[in-house]
Amino acid sequence: MNVQALPASPLRRQFAGLLLCATVAAAWPLASRAAPLDDGLLQLQREWEVIQYQSPPPAREKQFESLAAKAHQFSESHPNASEPLVWEGIIVSSWAGAKGGLGALNLAKQAKALYEKAIQIDGNALDGSAYNSLGVLYYKVPGWPLGFGDKAKAGELLQKALAINPNGIDPNYFYADYLVETQQPDKAVPYLEKALQAPPRPGRQIADSGRREEVRQLLAKVKPR
Repeated sequence: MNVQALPASPLRRQFAGLLLCATVAAAWPLASRAAPLDDGLLQLQREWEVIQYQSPPPAREKQFESLAAKAHQFSESHPNASEPLVWEGIIVSSWAGAKGGLGALNLAKQAKALYEKAIQIDGNALDGSAYNSLGVLYYKVPGWPLGFGDKAKAGELLQKALAINPNGIDPNYFYADYLVETQQPDKAVPYLEKALQAPPRPGRQIADSGRREEVRQLLAKVKPR
């Protein structure tokens, strides 16, 4: 049976949500370090956000696949840096969301390993985005026996990301999304409202605009009228 041919299946719906987790680290300003590292990260960010927010959905799978290969080369060229691993994980997660089906599960496992490796090097890099990205995987991916999903683990990771970056648009949005996913929509409202109040991120207008629209859409679903 072709899993990808079942657009309404729970598995495909869950992996479609992985498209959301791609923006977790997409917009924090890079610290001033070696120019080749910063330049490479900025290039990955820019290419990712164009695909995520401006490319037509049918084209995204191949585009993310190509960008993932580029990200892998970049992370291998900076083996002691956490940030390239985070970005490779984000891009692979995006590829999983665009792909759907059982193939997406294999990609999600790859992204998980990348985030875990990034945390081992420096979990605070990019304002703790590896914790946030990994937390999103844990609540979007199916649980046993198909996948590694674990709602309790997701909550721990997302709260850790919030502790590192309490005012960020992404950690507040994704913790709110997690609360909705775990049947706690009333608790999600203040995090969504805080996400909308997050300061703009320099040079990340496309990502900020896309995220704010996602925040507004979720808020409209859960906020009492």
